Amino acid sequence: MKIILFVLTALIMTTINTNAAEFEKDVFKTSKGGLAITFIAHGTLMMEFDGKVIHIDPVSMYTDYSGMPKADLIMITHEHGDHLDAKAIEAIKKPGTEIVLTKTCAERLGSGIVLANGESATAMGIKIDAVPAYNLEKAFHPKGKGNGYVLTFGDKKVYVAGDTENIPEMGSLENIDIAFLPMNLPYTMSPEMVADAARSFKPKILYPYHFGNTNTDELLELMKDDKDIEIRIRKLQ
Repeated sequence: MKIILFVLTALIMTTINTNAAEFEKDVFKTSKGGLAITFIAHGTLMMEFDGKVIHIDPVSMYTDYSGMPKADLIMITHEHGDHLDAKAIEAIKKPGTEIVLTKTCAERLGSGIVLANGESATAMGIKIDAVPAYNLEKAFHPKGKGNGYVLTFGDKKVYVAGDTENIPEMGSLENIDIAFLPMNLPYTMSPEMVADAARSFKPKILYPYHFGNTNTDELLELMKDDKDIEIRIRKLQ
């Protein structure tokens, strides 16, 4: 069913972006310089920090990666085709590129720095904590198989949740400045679940992502009184 959805998404797209400048981008100040986050589509992001380019879940259906900046670091949350794409990875790899990923993803790609839930590593000078990402009741994303990642950029912490629901482990996250939470049923969360998740760890800025056709206005309405969390909507369907 999910594979059919990926195909339909690809068919609906009328243009393919080939230049990073065509995407929305936000820039943040950190204690070690600027952090630029480029919003590609769905669960796909690009970050630039301290002269390094980080690609998260690069997937060819969302852009032509031959025209994107080469990666110093690639991070993969799990093995589904809308997150793991060997073609996109090959297009942005260069000598010295490091890849952080799950065990299942490494088995498919044949290499990389494997992190299990709860493990940490430093890659390209960036501290990375792998955190759980799973469904509570559905079978799409079993517990222990996928990762979310908390990345530390100077004094800023960015949480990229991967495909998950509002799992109890989120309540243990601390001092998250920027969070990306997925919002599309039946695979991840409803707006109500995203609101519950965000309130459990209170990021300063929340980006819903991977939201498909979900009405993002529902999340804005649900969280209109949560003044301590800024919600930003970007083109991340």
